[in-house]
Amino acid sequence: MGKKGQANDRSPQRRTPVAGDPDAEMVKGTMDMMILRTLVGGDAHGHTIAKVIERTSEDVLEVEQGSLYPALHRLEDRGWVSSYWGASENNRKAKYYRLTATGRKQLVRETTRWRQMTRAIGLVMGDETQTEGGIG
Repeated sequence: MGKKGQANDRSPQRRTPVAGDPDAEMVKGTMDMMILRTLVGGDAHGHTIAKVIERTSEDVLEVEQGSLYPALHRLEDRGWVSSYWGASENNRKAKYYRLTATGRKQLVRETTRWRQMTRAIGLVMGDETQTEGGIG
């Protein structure tokens, strides 16, 4: 995993904002799915959710508070996550988010849709072996 600001085997490394940048619309549409996926690992507060997404993406994605917290509130309004107050690692008051059963079902739907879309885009871009008569 590369660290922020360090080059690795991908050059040039560019962090992609998850929201706020017109070039990030596709990624922006996946914020809910990434939050739900992160919460499969257990309850977490916002800062931890953002760091897990960033770390798991090898620091390619940058989760900004201005997009994270509205997404968390939206997920809570939809009943996909619930929240409660607890003490953080440094003993400060923090709001923790938990994946609900409805959220788990939504994650399965979103993951299925994501895989269909990425496969279809890969086929168009020639990333996967084509069937008979294709470019292969």
